[in-house]
Amino acid sequence: MKKLNIAAVATAACILFAGAANAEDLVFTLKNGTNSVLTNFYTSPVGVNEWEDDVFGKQVLNPGESMDITIADGRETCKYDMKFEFEEGSNLDTTTDTQNLCEMSSYTIHE
Repeated sequence: MKKLNIAAVATAACILFAGAANAEDLVFTLKNGTNSVLTNFYTSPVGVNEWEDDVFGKQVLNPGESMDITIADGRETCKYDMKFEFEEGSNLDTTTDTQNLCEMSSYTIHE
């Protein structure tokens, strides 16, 4: 009986931990307000010293276009560093910014 109670407590703890680990996804619309093609978009939580994978993958964001972005990294943070890279030959340099993504429904990158 004692072994059964320990197993039940351990199972309950695992279920509670798994529920707490599922943070809500961050969703917003990214708009390209520049005259250049946005080729790469990276994010990382503030305080992380390396960029996460390119959010776009093989996609790009053309001038004037918008794209819904979902950050589903399981973290419970809202402040993210963002890095934007533009097509080769563009007159725009790589741009970075930091935003509280929980408080915004859209973000426009400008020249």
